Order: sequence, then structure tokens, then C-alpha cells
Amino acid sequence: MARLLFVHAHPDDETLATGVAIAHYVSRGHDVEVLTATLGEEGEVIPADVRHRTSDRDDTLGEFRAGELAGAMARLGARHTFLGDDGSGPRWRDSGMAGMPSADHPRAFAGADVAEAARLVAAYLRERRPDVVVTYDVDGGYGHPDHIQTRRVVQAAITGLPPAERPGRFFETLTPRSWVVTDRQWLAEQVPAASGLHIPTQDEPYAVSVVEDAIVSHVVVDEMAGKRMTWALAAHRTQVTLFDGYYSLSNDIAARLSGREAFARLDPATGERLPRTSDTWFEGLLVDLP
Repeated sequence: MARLLFVHAHPDDETLATGVAIAHYVSRGHDVEVLTATLGEEGEVIPADVRHRTSDRDDTLGEFRAGELAGAMARLGARHTFLGDDGSGPRWRDSGMAGMPSADHPRAFAGADVAEAARLVAAYLRERRPDVVVTYDVDGGYGHPDHIQTRRVVQAAITGLPPAERPGRFFETLTPRSWVVTDRQWLAEQVPAASGLHIPTQDEPYAVSVVEDAIVSHVVVDEMAGKRMTWALAAHRTQVTLFDGYYSLSNDIAARLSGREAFARLDPATGERLPRTSDTWFEGLLVDLP
């Protein structure tokens, strides 16, 4: 049995970005852990009954989202830790989206000293010795400053370890272009026009994490894990609205629940993408590689 670590910036990121892989490996008896950098204090809130908790009002959203995360982890079956938690919560705070005043908060994660945060991650890696570490691509999936910082910190932690202490496999999350084309077609066919949601068209720009298929090296495709991921996503009710086969965030953009996730393998010594060693995607993160 292997130990896998998924490192994320905020509650809900773990399920949205890697929930299928988490559920897949938990169901196979592997040891799966999630490390989260912040409480997500600057997140937007969908349900009206919780909007008083936002940072510009009661500023209690973080503790509420920690409870949502605990619920999602229970449904996924993974263990969870906050980065730098001294018993009173994580050391750093959600920085908010790029350009928000919250980035100037003295505890904003995007402004954290990378070496300090990396030391904490490195200590975690030494203690837990995961075989696999997964985090964001260098652009943070869609450019969120905390996602970018998370990748920066995790990469610094891993590359700074002695070779014998580095995880054997290091991955970034990506989405192959062909999946986006397929998903947008599915959404156009399945989401009612009267839903009030925006349905992305084929000619709209892609997120920065969308890459040519040839860049992806590994995938996890598991319908049952996708169902468990959806169940876990329901725990993050402040951030997500679920529908039959799709969901939306506070931006009201429809996104498909596809039961599949894609990754590129990175060099633990440098953090650079490793060249693909197969003409097809490897199915799973634990497969033997040439």
C-alpha cells in the first residue's frame, strides 16, 4: 500500500481538483492525506443563510469552511492537516483573488516567506514519507495567488530535501484540451438553457491549467470515485451548488462532474515536467514507469 499526499490552498480545492483521485486510492486501501494551507476566509458564499460569515462582515467563514472540509474528508475517507497548525488553526490566511485588498493582510498566504512555508512542508514530508505528492501547476489552475504559492512552496520543499528523502513521484494537476471540448459539448446538451447558468462555448478561452493532450502523462478515471467525489463536494455548500452531473461555483458557470482527473509527472529534484514515456496516458498515479 502506498501513501499519497494532496496539497491544496483552501477547503474545497481538494475535492474540486483531486477528489476523484483521493476517492480512488482510498477505495483501494491506500493511505491518503490532504494538507491545506488556509481556511479559505476570503471565499465567496452562495447560501444566503451563511453570507454574514464573510470577511467583510463577521469574518467567521474560515471556521465554517473548516467544518465543511472535515465533512468532505469524512466522505472521501482521507486524513487531513492544516499547514502550520499549532492547535489554533493554520499559520496563514486566505489571500483572496488577485488584486483584492486581502492580499495585504500580514498573514496572507500569497505573501508568506516561501522558505519558511517550505520548511514546514518539508518537515511534514520527512515525518509522513509519502510515496506520491500532488499539487497545482505553476499557474495555480486558474491563477489564484494562493494556488500559485502552494505550488511554489511544495516544489521548494521537495527539491530542498536530500534525494533519499524526496517522494518518489511528484505530480501537478492539469486538464487535457480534448476533455474540455468533450465536457463543453456535454454541458451544451445537458444543462437546461433556463438554468440561469453560463454554459461555456467551444470558442471561449480555456483555464491556464488546460494543456495539449500530449503534456498529460497520467489520468485517474473512475466512475464510482466520481460519485464519492460528488458526495464530498456537497459538504462544501458555501462554495458549490450541485446539479445532476454538473455543478457551479459562485460565478454561476456550469462545470461537468466527469469522474476523471489528469496529471503530469514532475522531477522531484527540479520541479520540472518530465517527458512522457508512453504514447498513451498511464492509468493511475502508482503505475511503474520505464
